[in-house]
This record gives sequence, C-alpha cells and structure tokens, in this order.
Amino acid sequence: MNRRIIAVLVAVLLAVGGAALVITYAKNADARAIADAQPTTVWVADKLIPSGTTLKDAQRTDLIAQTQVAAKAVPAGALKTIDADNNSLLALSDVQPGEILLSARFGTTPVGSKAIEVPSGKLAVSVQLSDPARVGKFVTPGTHIAIFSSYRIKALGDDKRSKAINDNDVTGTSVLLDDVLVIGMGDAALAAPMPQSTDKADANAAQDTTPSFLVTVAVTPSQATRLVHGINEYKLYAALRGSDVKVDPNGQVNDMNIFTSGVL
Repeated sequence: MNRRIIAVLVAVLLAVGGAALVITYAKNADARAIADAQPTTVWVADKLIPSGTTLKDAQRTDLIAQTQVAAKAVPAGALKTIDADNNSLLALSDVQPGEILLSARFGTTPVGSKAIEVPSGKLAVSVQLSDPARVGKFVTPGTHIAIFSSYRIKALGDDKRSKAINDNDVTGTSVLLDDVLVIGMGDAALAAPMPQSTDKADANAAQDTTPSFLVTVAVTPSQATRLVHGINEYKLYAALRGSDVKVDPNGQVNDMNIFTSGVL
C-alpha cells in the first residue's frame, strides 16, 4: 500500500516538474522572440547616394532617413548613429535607394576617384602647363592635343654663323609630339612659380606668374622619353587638335626664319 502511494506521489511530482519546465521554456522562447523583434533604429538610403557624398551632406539633403527594423534583421555594421565622429566619411561607391547604410560602405576616398584609365601599351605622363598653354578649359580628358617645345638653339662650331647664333640667344620652337590623348586634368591651379631675378624673367614676369595646371597624357614609351626630357629642359605649349588636322611631326621655326620660309 505504501509503495503504491509513493509511486503516485512520484508520478505527481514528475508531472508538476515537467509542466514547470515546459512553462519556463515557453516563457524563454517568447522572450527571445520579443528580443529578436525589438524595433532597432538604423539609417537607410532614401534616394541614390552618389559616390563621394559625405554622410553630413547626405543627411542635410535628405538622401537618407532613419527607420526601424527588427533587431534580428539588422545587418552587421549597420549605421545606427551619425555624429561628429563619422559624418565626414563619404560614400565609397553609389548607395542605392532602400539600402541600409553600412559602415563598410563609407570611408575617406571613393573607389576609383584617384584612378585614371591608361590605354594598353601606353604610359601616363603629367605635364605642367599654364592656362593659356593648355588652351584654357577646352582641353579635357578624351581630347587630343599636339605638344610644342620652345628652346634656346645652340650651334656647335667656331665659325661666324655659329658664334652669331650662340651670342644672340636664338630660340626655336618644334613639334615635340604631334598627337597625344589627354586622360586626366588637374582640378585646381598649381602655385605660380616665382619670377627669376634676371632681365629676361622681368620681361616675362606676367607669364611667369600665371598659374599652371597638370595635364596627364597617354604616350608610348618612346614618346614618354622625349616628353620627360622636354618637361625637364624646355618650355612646353599645347594645341587642341581638330578632327581632320594634319600636324607635321618635324615642323619647327626659329627666330631667324619665323617670318620667312627658309630654314636655319
């Protein structure tokens, strides 16, 4: 009899304990479900955010907006706040409307912003030209230019003609490269060089103080050698090419034949 009572009591206790465990598990599951569904505030692109746009500008121009999503749906790295610590970061690439803003999508330099496309088999060389020498603002990436070089002519020999040329600082201008492709332009003017303390520099003071710009061109390796030498030794000038223009690659002129058809 006592054994039967004990068995019944044990069965009752097991039933109660099992029920308690089920209730506890159910409560914990509900708590986890509520936590996963807890609304979390994140930033989302309301409109297209162009590459290079700062978070501050995106916020100021209403390109982004705050929204709430379930905590379980928040991706890793989602931006939850925009403040002074991160609002200067800019979009590394275009952010499409509807995208949740991720910290990995923002940084200090947009992808490809400093890159230029150099044609196969070519080298990119930057030339510093004054504004007039680069044809104002008309030389842009994709245009073709001819590059001229001006220099002082030095004649070898002790004859009178050579001595006259050297003593009179005869200068000439030649076609350095007759057709090169522009693949990049400097966005800002470079500081103007300081005039030299010579009479010749004083005569050209206005030209010496003209701000200059970088023009990047695509050239063959052999052209690059000539161009780099011209950059280091001569004064360069560019001319914007027309579609049907023909430039004599051997064209040249100097102080002695500029007004005639003769040659030096």
